[in-house]
Amino acid sequence: MTERRALLVEVDAATQPDLLAFLRLRGYQCVAASSADEAEDALAGASFSFTLVDLNGNGTDAAKLIQCLKLHGRNSGPIIAVADRRDNGLGAVSLEVEAVLHKPPSLNELEQAIETLVRPQPEALAPAPEPMAGRIRREMELWRSPKMLEARQILSEAARVDVTVLVTGETGTGKELVARAIHQFSSRRAGPFVKVNCAAMPRELLESEMFGYERGAFTGAHKLKIGKFEAAHRGTIFLDEIGDLHPALQAKLLHVLQDGELSRIGGKSTLSVDVRVLAATNQDLQRAVAEYRFREDLYYRLNVIHVFVPPLRERTTEIPVLANYFVERYAKLYHREGFSISPPVLERLTHHRYPGNVRELENVIKRMIVLDDPFLTRVPLPDAGVDGVDSARPPSSPAPGPEPSLKEIARRASQAAEREAIAKMLERTGWNRVRAAKALRISYRALLYKIKDAGLDGGRSSVRSTS
Repeated sequence: MTERRALLVEVDAATQPDLLAFLRLRGYQCVAASSADEAEDALAGASFSFTLVDLNGNGTDAAKLIQCLKLHGRNSGPIIAVADRRDNGLGAVSLEVEAVLHKPPSLNELEQAIETLVRPQPEALAPAPEPMAGRIRREMELWRSPKMLEARQILSEAARVDVTVLVTGETGTGKELVARAIHQFSSRRAGPFVKVNCAAMPRELLESEMFGYERGAFTGAHKLKIGKFEAAHRGTIFLDEIGDLHPALQAKLLHVLQDGELSRIGGKSTLSVDVRVLAATNQDLQRAVAEYRFREDLYYRLNVIHVFVPPLRERTTEIPVLANYFVERYAKLYHREGFSISPPVLERLTHHRYPGNVRELENVIKRMIVLDDPFLTRVPLPDAGVDGVDSARPPSSPAPGPEPSLKEIARRASQAAEREAIAKMLERTGWNRVRAAKALRISYRALLYKIKDAGLDGGRSSVRSTS
């Protein structure tokens, strides 16, 4: 499929986010160039459906700027110029551009210019694959357990209101599906859905990925980069693995959530963004807050609405319908029409524990189809019973577990020492938690969490029973 691309040259920062959102809604991939040199670099490596150039952007001579674009002829596509109304001498004829719009550009006029000048690509008119909204609805119909029906109800209500949502659950349970569903059923469905994995890259790279950078901000920053937040303008940004976000970036994210403004790395001005934030994690963020690994104020900003996605082992009634759905989907994709799973094999799949949750089940079905193994003779899968014990093996005495690592030994010792110190301080203060928190130099909320985590919430009798 031929991609529809738009090149924006020297467009001012105040106008650029709205123009980017407007063009992306119409299917254009956008590249922003802050100078003639950047535009030349972009045109050397790609072709564009059209080029939008601001003749009053960075003070570049208009005639030289247009000449630079014209040198690349076909790569630039039709050139649409934007100029101040007082610049009456800047005409389409004298500048040899296809259209001139006055600043600030009217989106209706821009759309008319694009429709007039840009020829639609035949591939762009071809029927698209199954729409995302239809696929999401279909997968949500497979949710049959009470816990998943509750999650569905919560996300349906959350989609109607423009608030932040925190999605929690084990790895592979379907947290991204929940986030995409909230976006698709919200008023922002026509806007972009941008995903950021907070655990996939180091802090410095993640910061530039999320917030972008100006040209020359650091060594190697040869051109302006639009960050994920700007790319998600008037849409939704999904921050996956938010529990792994670096503390310095937590502060910057909190600023965006509070004020709706951000600064690119190396930037001297702030940019306003209209973005809905959804976040997901498989960690216990309350514990992370108590251990000072996650900002408490950021946690409450994110946790306006909470959606919990239970593990697959707690919703085994969904395994048969999920398995059949994946068979139908991937048998067609891998050209294995007629592939099916027999009831005995489906029973084995239902009794498996799935530590990898829905993603593990999906991958098992993929392997079965690719290897043409409907009876699970080539795909390793333990015949786990309902209690998780392998029923194919004769009962035997449990094997000794692996020796704990030095790190685990240190963690256990630290927990025991911490529990003893908290218990002694509670006894000394007569179980006055406020005084105990001050004496231990931790927050009151952190003390309450640690009391519960250490099993001391039973009161004085719990402490004395361990003495």
